[in-house]
Amino acid sequence: MSAVTAAVRGAGLGLRRALLGPLADQSPGEIGFLEATPENWMNIGGRYGRAFREYTERFPFVTHGLSLSIGSPAPLDEDFLRRLKAFLDLHGIADYTEHLTYCSDDGHLYDLMPIPFTEEAVEYVAARVRRVQDILERRIALENASYYLALGTSAGDISELDFIRAVLDRAGCDLLLDVNNIYVNSINHRYDPAAFLDGLPAARVRYIHVAGHYEEAEDLRVDTHGADVIDPVWSLLERAYARLGPVPTLLERDFNIPPLPELMREIRQINALQLRHAAPRKRAHG
Repeated sequence: MSAVTAAVRGAGLGLRRALLGPLADQSPGEIGFLEATPENWMNIGGRYGRAFREYTERFPFVTHGLSLSIGSPAPLDEDFLRRLKAFLDLHGIADYTEHLTYCSDDGHLYDLMPIPFTEEAVEYVAARVRRVQDILERRIALENASYYLALGTSAGDISELDFIRAVLDRAGCDLLLDVNNIYVNSINHRYDPAAFLDGLPAARVRYIHVAGHYEEAEDLRVDTHGADVIDPVWSLLERAYARLGPVPTLLERDFNIPPLPELMREIRQINALQLRHAAPRKRAHG
């Protein structure tokens, strides 16, 4: 299984079909890596399949899935996992991440639903993650998710932070740290985002997601990946670097995708923050 550190570095960008053309002349540099959603590319041939192969030959890649449904009451789709492993192996991609949520039962729910923060759920999810890792022959990472409804609480429930920590520990997996999700949840559920960030296990962080969101109301934010990153989220990212160092960081943009030069401004901001928090080079002695 892979080590905690992702097999990429620098600032990354999510590969969307709308970006296949604009990125054609881009080479690894300011954009250090790309991220793909496996479900969008696994069974694609023809022109798009060839284009994807060309990109995986030019850029380092990570993958971020949507349909694993790790907290679902339905059995794991092991046929999907075997096809996913073949896809990752074919393209030489070491890193696979998913959401600490569920999105299916008898059918697909087309949304990412929160898992109850209970000890029973910790054990259930952890066992499923271990099975996923056995099939993929990879140590995976799970993303701290945004959610909008706090499930019914009882005396036996644990906090969101304790739930995340317990799943990672008992599953033997890593964390895809989404700083925008921390900020969104901090507004929606009234907690201190910096304290939450500081409470996550630093040694488990594989890489970071940063994104924009929508302000529905003063006390409600919606995680859309459809807007620019705002200053409080940049500040949270810098706090993460101050603690972790310049961990590889992926800019997510799923719709309202602006021209590439506008995306590159945010990529350069990630690069600048990473450089600011890079370990100083030791001065050579003559």
